[in-house]
Amino acid sequence: MSLMHSDSPASADKIPYRSAFSVVYAEEAALAHPRAQRILAGLPDAEVIRCRDYREIFNRPHQEPALQKKAQALILAVSDRARVYPGAPVCQDFGNDRFYYTSDVMNCVFDCEYCYLQGMYPSGHIVVFVNTEDTFAELDTILSDGPAYVCISYDTDLLALEPKLGLVADWIAFASERPTLTLELRTKSASCAVLRSLPVSDRVILALTLSPDPVIRAMEHRTPPLSARLALASGALDLGWKVRLCFDPMIAVHNAVAVYDKMFDEVAAALPMERIHDASVGLFRISREYLKEMRSRRPCAVTYYPYELTDGVYHYPTEIGEPLVELALRRLGAMLPRDRIFLWSV
Repeated sequence: MSLMHSDSPASADKIPYRSAFSVVYAEEAALAHPRAQRILAGLPDAEVIRCRDYREIFNRPHQEPALQKKAQALILAVSDRARVYPGAPVCQDFGNDRFYYTSDVMNCVFDCEYCYLQGMYPSGHIVVFVNTEDTFAELDTILSDGPAYVCISYDTDLLALEPKLGLVADWIAFASERPTLTLELRTKSASCAVLRSLPVSDRVILALTLSPDPVIRAMEHRTPPLSARLALASGALDLGWKVRLCFDPMIAVHNAVAVYDKMFDEVAAALPMERIHDASVGLFRISREYLKEMRSRRPCAVTYYPYELTDGVYHYPTEIGEPLVELALRRLGAMLPRDRIFLWSV
């Protein structure tokens, strides 16, 4: 029996996807907010269902997130607590001492089998906390003590959602007036039109997750192919964005070294690497608690791989992961200075 992940998607993924956001749940407190009204104006055909508290929908028991992804609902809510957190140990901080992330949006429009959000959230629907100004106020307090590096798109994909939510534009406007704030906007989306609609900001790093096409086809459902992501990277550079390439997480599919080697060939052929801001490399890893939930909610090759456990984090055995890391460092090292390549390791 092979220890590599299968390239065949889970059986649940054979169910056709339906249009997202045909249903919008909205807290009474959220409906009057200008941001909620803006979002609803962009969804004129959606059925709007009022609710008292978003948790009634999002946290209810016995949900099937993998199936809900086929027809995601949008849930509009007002946050009643802080939404800025210190960066998690499994995330790369890129050398920043004051590293934070925000979660004004919970869950993603994409459907990646390895995504930790499946272990974090009980639902496949998307929650938007419309009172982003409270997050901005919290960040202003943090900035009063010094510079901050903030990831705004870890628990979702804000760029993919931008046509519906418009939150990236709000964040860019906020950051443009705060010279000590740096934002990371991570995405797997590939819409050049959306990117062209946004003002370019030197306060924002556009972090593009790149995967080989076999991984994309097998595990990153609803995401664009590698060629489209590379086209977005090229277009972003031409527009003046700071572009980070994220080879993270790398997945141990069958014949993984050859699969990723071919991907690096495609990257080198498509992009002027001397203009890339930096790159990140990391193998798939997941906290023990999240993997336990993922195994019950979405049993598949990724969740039932025989990982090793170190300090509460599951990861590949050295003999599986090390060749992939060595390949990435060798190929990227021929294209970028070593101090612009960031590696996550156990």
